[in-house]
Amino acid sequence: MASADLRDELLCSICLSTYTDPVTLRCGHNFCRMCIDQALDTQDESGVYSCPECREEFQGRPALMRNIALRNVAERFLITQQEQEEITGICCTYCVDSPVSAVRSCLHCEASLCDKHLRSHSKSPEHVLSDPSTSLEKRKCSVHKELLKYYCTQDAVCICVSCSLAGEHRGHWVETGSMLDEASDKKKKKLRNVLQKLTTKREETEERVRSLEERWRKTEEKASGEAERVTALCTDIRRRVDDLEKKVLSEISRQEKEESLSLSALIHQLEIKKDELSRKMRHIEELCNMTDPLTVLQEPDTGDLCDPEEEGGDEDTGGHDKQPHDGDDLDVAVISHTLHTLCNIITGIRVGIYVEGPADILLDVNTADNNLLISDDLKTATGTEKEQKRPETAERFQYDQVMSRRGFTSGRHCWDVESSRSGWWRVGMCYPSIDRGGQQSYIGDNNKSWSLWRCNNQYSVMHDRKEIRLPDKISSDRVRICLDYEAGQLSFYELCYPMKLLHTFTATFTEPLHAALCVYWGKFGGIYGDSWLRIIK
Repeated sequence: MASADLRDELLCSICLSTYTDPVTLRCGHNFCRMCIDQALDTQDESGVYSCPECREEFQGRPALMRNIALRNVAERFLITQQEQEEITGICCTYCVDSPVSAVRSCLHCEASLCDKHLRSHSKSPEHVLSDPSTSLEKRKCSVHKELLKYYCTQDAVCICVSCSLAGEHRGHWVETGSMLDEASDKKKKKLRNVLQKLTTKREETEERVRSLEERWRKTEEKASGEAERVTALCTDIRRRVDDLEKKVLSEISRQEKEESLSLSALIHQLEIKKDELSRKMRHIEELCNMTDPLTVLQEPDTGDLCDPEEEGGDEDTGGHDKQPHDGDDLDVAVISHTLHTLCNIITGIRVGIYVEGPADILLDVNTADNNLLISDDLKTATGTEKEQKRPETAERFQYDQVMSRRGFTSGRHCWDVESSRSGWWRVGMCYPSIDRGGQQSYIGDNNKSWSLWRCNNQYSVMHDRKEIRLPDKISSDRVRICLDYEAGQLSFYELCYPMKLLHTFTATFTEPLHAALCVYWGKFGGIYGDSWLRIIK
């Protein structure tokens, strides 16, 4: 008991361990130097310092005084503890000079005994013996200081005789003797069940940890692969842009040189004509200034001098009406074509880095119309005249459509669809609240869906029954749908090279968006539909 009381006095109130390099505050409380330093460090921001134990406040950060005496006591106590721990087993209380391993404990005497000192205790019934223990005090009632002989089933605690006859446990059902063993066995059984549950939970936790570590590893690998992909993509972008720049600049330089030579030759010819005209003008002026009429009259007809069109030199220059083209000489078609190519490159790049990853789209058979055949891998929808005889449910479409299992509520995603070259079909996305029956249930024919529609080799995009026909013919049988949920954009691309943007819808999405396929199976325009759509990514 004295040792336990001394140990309590040597505990730091912050770390609850024996003092290490103890220091004293002005209020008289002691702490480990490292503990109180850390406590005061946390008070630096507020500028208010106080003792962690009594809360006395100090003006400024308090000085720490080493407590040498307390340090020496703590060190001596630790040394004594270490020496006791080196003794094997539990020592006999009475063999202080030559400790030996105790074989039994006497609860009445609160002593651990060797075989020699145990003999006299074995003869008295009052001296209850038990297996060796270092905590004999725990076998006595903390209130009445009597041996704990009973177990209160109502409060689930061990009690003494006085507890059972008086006090808070009076009148409770208690167990003693063999009943204690039974109660102990019951508790052990419960503990084993708890242990089994804890073991299962620990195994599940360990499995979860392994799963998360594997996910972490895959994330790192994916990030590394994406970084390499983006680096290669950007390198290719720079190369292609550099090639385009060189091509355009070379073409501009060629056209500039060619036009410069042409203009230089034309300017030279015009300069010659200008000199000839000046000479004729001077000759006419001389004639006009002559006073001798015979000389003037003897001069050839002056009409030839005034009509430069009759001069042979005009044929060489192509006539005096020929003028430069006022900036139309450079062929801007080459530049426009190059810029269009650059735009296509950028579009392809944008789609390439657009998504967080290909969306794993699987079709939901529970929503498929009975005239749609869904493949086993839940990727292909084919129009069929044969009724599939699926049960009628509220979520099943009544007209030629099917919806994906997965819906998107955030992020950027894309998926690709391959289509049949004949027949009519629609592909797009819709809200789960879309109607399942009636003409208004077709994707694109309501305000809860968006679609790309193929009809008689004509392509259109539709939303809320508003149709926009696409001017360009689509040659590829594959399209890509890209969703940016937060940005409110749904785009359709033709999967060709370079990839071509067909149309982008802009909206504020308010529900999860599911992929949707519509495949007409009936007879349209005299041609029986043989349509299918396949999700390929």
